[in-house]
Amino acid sequence: MPNVDYTPLNTQKHRFSLPEGLHYLNCATRAPLSKLAEQAGHDAISRDTNPFGLRPDDFFSGATRVRSLFSELINNPDPDRIAIVPSVSYGMAIVARNLPQKPGIRAGQTIVLVESEFPSDVYAWDRVSKELNLTIKTVPMPDEFPKGPTWNERLLDAIGPDTALVMVPPVHWMYGIRFDLEAVGKRAREVGAWFAIDGTQAVGALPFDLTAVQPDVLVCAGYKWLMGPYSLGLAYFGPAFDDGVPLEEGWMNRLDSNQFHRLMDYQPAYRPKAYRYNVGEQSHFIQMPMLEAALSQLVDWQPERIQAYTNELTQAAWPALEKLGCHVEPVNGSQGRSHHLVGLWLPKHADPMAVQQALLAQKVAVSARARALRIAPHLYNTPADVDALVDVLTNVL
Repeated sequence: MPNVDYTPLNTQKHRFSLPEGLHYLNCATRAPLSKLAEQAGHDAISRDTNPFGLRPDDFFSGATRVRSLFSELINNPDPDRIAIVPSVSYGMAIVARNLPQKPGIRAGQTIVLVESEFPSDVYAWDRVSKELNLTIKTVPMPDEFPKGPTWNERLLDAIGPDTALVMVPPVHWMYGIRFDLEAVGKRAREVGAWFAIDGTQAVGALPFDLTAVQPDVLVCAGYKWLMGPYSLGLAYFGPAFDDGVPLEEGWMNRLDSNQFHRLMDYQPAYRPKAYRYNVGEQSHFIQMPMLEAALSQLVDWQPERIQAYTNELTQAAWPALEKLGCHVEPVNGSQGRSHHLVGLWLPKHADPMAVQQALLAQKVAVSARARALRIAPHLYNTPADVDALVDVLTNVL
């Protein structure tokens, strides 16, 4: 891993335009744009009002900078392995498109998922599993606390010689329970399975070391913990996909596509590595500068320090809420809970949607997911936000 600055961060609320009196603990739904990203968007719109002087290389340069920043964030030594995608579903569709070409794929193999995974990571496999006669194996979440160690053990046990693909997130999108990705990746390589990760609810706020995890695919939407705009994401594709089939045949993904005067000399060869998987119109002249600004801030803040800040911010709240009959997963390294996204299981008598509405009435924003509230703080939060959360829940519960 690159050098990490462990100097504690103070609140960065002054870098955001969130109104006073609003307690936004909901970054897992959508991150607020920072002032830096907001200004980058305004500047990009101003540039677009006059496209005079736009050069061919300008269609590619923004994505090049974003690839480098994202690679630095995840410790990826090769930015050419990063593709520009519009969504997680797009990235996972690329995996599904190429699964029939996976060496050794055969009928009767399994695709391993964890229970209650985000829909984009489930729907992606319906068609290909039927076409190849594969079975979806879903690893259930334990009923009792702590859930993380047992869930991780069950996951590793589910990966065997008959596994074609393993799809696991760094943290569960509803509950914040962590999965030991290094152990999962090692097991997947041992049995010859592809290893795909939806990093949307972790990368940017939780340290991620690609060289240690060694996934075949990592896909991240940009509008949550990457702090960027909606409908723009990033995906890493490893060597297994170097000669794969893209979803679309975009002209920018071919060799010499920056030579506009020769575009009619149709080029059969793709640009190297992950470039063939770029979405069409990948330049995103307005959104790309916003994502670049957001990533530059994250590289400066560093996920390790974001974890430390959110831990310090919330650690006193959990014992107080547990006294009300709530439950949280304990901290237990790579098999416990994260600090930036925490599932708070409510008492059985509580209606999660009613509790969420009571919080919203007091301008406290969280998400209700199944029987839990999803608490998702970031650097723009202060102790006053957590105090407001605890106060409302104390009154309601």
